[in-house]
Amino acid sequence: MELGAQLDEAAIRRVRGSFERQGLMRHLGARMTDLRAGIVTLHLPFRAELTQQHGFFHAGGTAAIADSAGGYAGYTLFADGTEVLTTEFKLNLINPARGDLLEATGRVIKPGRTLTVCHLDVWAIAGETRIHCATGLQTLICVRADRADAAPTERG
Repeated sequence: MELGAQLDEAAIRRVRGSFERQGLMRHLGARMTDLRAGIVTLHLPFRAELTQQHGFFHAGGTAAIADSAGGYAGYTLFADGTEVLTTEFKLNLINPARGDLLEATGRVIKPGRTLTVCHLDVWAIAGETRIHCATGLQTLICVRADRADAAPTERG
């Protein structure tokens, strides 16, 4: 599939359904705003609870949405019956993350049968101003859905 191509409805449901099951993204208030083959964009609206001591978005929130944007960008290219896990990522924080929202985009740069590499960018948006605040690389692993059960489950 060509990067940036529109996804079919089944793929959209699979990716959005997985994203909606992420407790951390729900807790942070992140939402998926763009979903194409190999490219996903997430938005994280500003809230005081997401800041560090200087009032900027905390690096933890910035890293979390960068990781999820890349993870889902890769997942758009994975086959049915598989899941995505991050095996590593590096994020450079290059400007203070301040504004009305953060926008994280993950782009697949090297798809693979087992490992996929993504480029991550995060922009701080204040009105019409966009400031590039983070950039990085990520490696994902594609696992069979029945093998992803080693992940912790919700405890009752």
